[in-house]
Amino acid sequence: MTNDWATFRSGAGADLHVELRGTGLRTGLMDALRDAVRSGRLAPGTRLPSSRTLAVDLGIARNTVADAYAELVAEGWLTARQGSGTRVARRSPPRRPAPSPPRPGPARGRPAYSLMPGSPDLASFPRAEWLRAARRAITDAPHEAFGYGDPRGRTELRTVLADYLARARGVYADPDRIVICSGYVHGLMLLASVLRAGAPSAGLRGRVREVAVEAYGLDAHWRRLTDAGLRLSALRFDERGTRTGDLASLKGAGAVLLTPAHQFPMGVALPPDRRTAAVDWACGTGGLILEDDYDGEFRYDRQPIGALQGLDPERVVYLGTASKSLAPGLRLAWMVLPEALVNEVVAAKGESDWASGTLDQLTLAEFISSGAYDRHVRAMRLRYRRRRDQLVEALAERAPDIRVSGIAAGMHAVLELPPGTERAIVQAAAWQGLAVSGLGRFHHPSTPPGPDALVVGYGTPADSAWSGALDALCRVLP
Repeated sequence: MTNDWATFRSGAGADLHVELRGTGLRTGLMDALRDAVRSGRLAPGTRLPSSRTLAVDLGIARNTVADAYAELVAEGWLTARQGSGTRVARRSPPRRPAPSPPRPGPARGRPAYSLMPGSPDLASFPRAEWLRAARRAITDAPHEAFGYGDPRGRTELRTVLADYLARARGVYADPDRIVICSGYVHGLMLLASVLRAGAPSAGLRGRVREVAVEAYGLDAHWRRLTDAGLRLSALRFDERGTRTGDLASLKGAGAVLLTPAHQFPMGVALPPDRRTAAVDWACGTGGLILEDDYDGEFRYDRQPIGALQGLDPERVVYLGTASKSLAPGLRLAWMVLPEALVNEVVAAKGESDWASGTLDQLTLAEFISSGAYDRHVRAMRLRYRRRRDQLVEALAERAPDIRVSGIAAGMHAVLELPPGTERAIVQAAAWQGLAVSGLGRFHHPSTPPGPDALVVGYGTPADSAWSGALDALCRVLP
């Protein structure tokens, strides 16, 4: 027979799919019901439809269903009581042999503590304030906000971001030149595709084949550029930061990726003469600067350093993110683009805002406009500064030979180690249950190797884990 099926509504209101297989109707129905019980789709106590109802749904004779029910009751699969209908029987689960004890092996699992850089204190996410902002945003949202949106992002968020970035970071940010993206990496991928395809309206020198990067950075970002078909050339680094003057000698580079406010991971700010050198190069060659301002809100011992974009908004793409100030799980970031580049990036993103959730955009817009974002950033700035000070004090007392740098801003510090010890100390930390990263992990292989060091993310642990992480770190340092 051909396969027949029916979906019926049980007494509890749940739908169930029954599929008949085989050459006999009664046998096929019994097999289907046994399989449904055996697999758990029909839980013990579930009421089955009457024989009349199921017969109509399947298009078979009522006697066939009644006979199948009766035989399954006799076998113990079903029960039938007057006034209660036919139900799945409650059966004792089959006995299973006790599992053999696991063989001993190397201890594995998540580390007890983490000082990995690049993540904020997730336990400090402002849940109550965010929930209040979400309620207000959803209540006030127009109906069209729940449809397919502008690929640039919600106008509410772009408008408040333009005001905030101008006030807090010195960015020239017209809302029409802002594109919301699903995290910094998403924005970088969009830019890479535009550069590789060429954007003549932006004044670029045709299709970009090569992008300059800093000697230290994240290989995940470098891979996004190379995945787009772009070659990389690395700029050298010294005690004053990235040597942007070397851009003039890179004849093939059409763009450069920089972290000027707080170089990642070395932690220095790009000095004024090198900021000017980068902008002069872009203006003179038709190149483009991609400015990654990943943690610009967190500064401690110096005046705020404005965004490089303010020097020339037509030659610098400003990239910001909520990943450090709030949480990476929000998947919200933004690009402030040169006017001539907006259309190319919007076209690369697509015709609808498929990558950025409307509700989170509306919530962030409300969160910023209400002042909650500024209050949260100020609170986290105090928290991270206190942790940084505790780190410096602990190292001065327990590891006085360790030099600490890159701590005027951000959420991580660089701890210089004796030559040749970085790998061993990272391994020793792992045995202590502490996740920590060596500087070599962030070094571009085409540039001369730098010092042995640890990059310690003091923003990562929750308050309850901070003292334990600090103790574990001090135990492994020479």
